Order: sequence, then structure tokens, then C-alpha cells
Amino acid sequence: MNTSVPRTRLMLVTPPISDPGAISFRLMQAFAGGDVAAVLLRLAPGDERSLTERVKALAPPVQAQNVALVVEASAQVASRGGADGVHLTAGAEAVAEARSSLKQERIIGAGGLRSRHDAMDIGETGVDYVMFGEPRPDGSLPALPAVIERASWWAEIFETPCIAYCPDAESVPALIETGAEFIALGEWVFAEDVDIRTAVAQADAAIAAQHARRMAR
Repeated sequence: MNTSVPRTRLMLVTPPISDPGAISFRLMQAFAGGDVAAVLLRLAPGDERSLTERVKALAPPVQAQNVALVVEASAQVASRGGADGVHLTAGAEAVAEARSSLKQERIIGAGGLRSRHDAMDIGETGVDYVMFGEPRPDGSLPALPAVIERASWWAEIFETPCIAYCPDAESVPALIETGAEFIALGEWVFAEDVDIRTAVAQADAAIAAQHARRMAR
């Protein structure tokens, strides 16, 4: 029996948010469904002050559940809003700029990685995680087999944690098998016709089942 196999955890990726109150309610429902490690908060367009206020409204209730709040794109908004970190997609230069303005304990994650070379380059900057499979700027998604290949490759070779973006409920089991440290449930879990608590519970159950199999090897 293998007693040292780490358990995959969940991240939630929100749709672009303008109303923190509405999304806070959905997040609390999600947290009741299972083990959520982090929320990647995407913000609808606005001036810096309004963006910061949205983060300030969400950070305390999320963090009170022992869940990290990571804000997409703006290190300054993340820091001023009291978030735990920032998710960047603009390459190594953006990571360096964020590192100069954030406290050392803040999370800096990277996505928007189009190739293995991009991933290795960003990994060398010392980011806290890399993400594969998230939506492109035009909203399209990489093919699932490509995401599985990239996440499996990274998880096998590199120490920096990997997040595999999951585009739908059906893709959860295949992405868990990549060995990625985190599975990111995309904005589909926040759709009005989705029971977010059940979606998280089902993903968490799939993770638990896969972890049990690995532990038994």
C-alpha cells in the first residue's frame, strides 16, 4: 500500500463577476459539497476601485472556509482587495512585475500556456502553479486530449503544482488520472441549471475513488 500519494484537490473558476453577493452564495453552496482548495475569481470589467471592492467583499467569506482566493490578471487589485494571490496569463514579464509588488506569501499562478516551452519558461520564474486547458481569450477551449497530455507530462516531470482545467462534468475522471495536483471546475458549475453543491460533491467523490485506487497499489 502506498501511503505517500497526495490527494488531488478542487479549484473553482468563476465567470466574470460584477455582483459579489450573488456569487458568494453560490460559493458557499459549492464549499458544502466537498473539498475545495481555491477559487479563481474572474472580474467583469470596471475601474480599479470597483474591482478592488468586489474582491474585498468576497475575500473574507471565502477565506473563512479555509479556501484561497486568487484573482485573475491584476496583482494590485488582488493585493488591495485582500486576496491570497493572482493568476496571470501574460507571461514571465507579468510574473516578475507581480512578484515585485506582492508580499512573498501571496500566490502567483500562471496560465495561458500554449506550448511545453511556454510552460517550462514560466515554471522557471518560480510560480506557485501552472494551469493547462483554461479558455483562450476568444472563449474557445483547447481539445481535451491535448490538456490531458500536457497535464500528465507536467505532473510526471516537474515539482511545481499543476492545475488541469475541466470544461464539463464528464471530463473530471480523465483529468484526475493525469496526476495533476488540482482540477479546476470551470464556470459551467455556476450555470443556473447546475446544482453546484452536487457538481462539487460528484467531482470530490471521483477524486476520492481515484485516490483510494492509487493508495491501494
